Amino acid sequence: MLVALRALAEPTRLRLLALASRGGFCVVDFTEILDQSQPRLSRHLKLLCDAGLLARLREGANVWFTLPNDEKGGLVRSLLARLPDDDAELAADRRQAARVLAERARIASSEFAENPGAWDEMRTLGLPADQVEAALLELLPQPPGKLLDIGTGTGRLLALAAPLIRSGLGIDASRTMLALARSRLADAGLGHCSVRLADMYRLPLPDESFDAATICMVLHHAEDPAAVLSEAARVLRPGGLLLVAELDDYTDPALIKRIGHRWAGFGVQRMWPMLSRTGFDVDKPIRVAGEIDVLIWHVTRKLHW
Repeated sequence: MLVALRALAEPTRLRLLALASRGGFCVVDFTEILDQSQPRLSRHLKLLCDAGLLARLREGANVWFTLPNDEKGGLVRSLLARLPDDDAELAADRRQAARVLAERARIASSEFAENPGAWDEMRTLGLPADQVEAALLELLPQPPGKLLDIGTGTGRLLALAAPLIRSGLGIDASRTMLALARSRLADAGLGHCSVRLADMYRLPLPDESFDAATICMVLHHAEDPAAVLSEAARVLRPGGLLLVAELDDYTDPALIKRIGHRWAGFGVQRMWPMLSRTGFDVDKPIRVAGEIDVLIWHVTRKLHW
């Protein structure tokens, strides 16, 4: 406790923690926002990480800093909540952070200029996205727990679920998508949610570490859907909830050609045995009608698997 409090008791470090509570930032972002040298800020960041007040996540050439989702993170959030909202320096930092986030999102989104539909596949396909999202949120467990969003994309579902969960992590294999997701979460002030680069076939996460997981419109792109489900089962606690939103089987040749997915849907006969084999107790899915129906599977991780 004394080490943590000493680490907190410095103006620049307190400003860094206040920014990190808004989402993930790298050293370059911090230097631009605080207008201080990189060596100076790197020393502050190392001290905060050594004290357990910041989580450090390497992603390619970048290192991202966020508040940890543990007791130390709770201590930081508790102290930050006592800072005055009208503090001029912190307000200036927030304005600079908003500008940096907007520029980050602009750079990332330019890579989708030729295919803006990649941002939101359900809406591009004319699927009932609002109904699907509402159904997923309605099924999230209570009391609020830890949520893992596999294939988070731009973080839309994670942001929608944020008020209903204790903490959330989104994983995706696209750095560009993650840049957009980070901007979305930080801009909304959702500091209890974060994203990271990860392979959905080999999640860099401990066994039984989440209360719930979501896989929304991801499996039809996967080479090995069963392996994705098996990894989801591994990181869920026994009795934990998995929500999977996927297209029902479709056989129209014109649709198959237009959509071009790896798999032409996941109907009951395909999905039920696959979920059962990969560690879940299966129940009848919810059907959301559309040009292609969407099935929402709400299944629990077997107690002994």
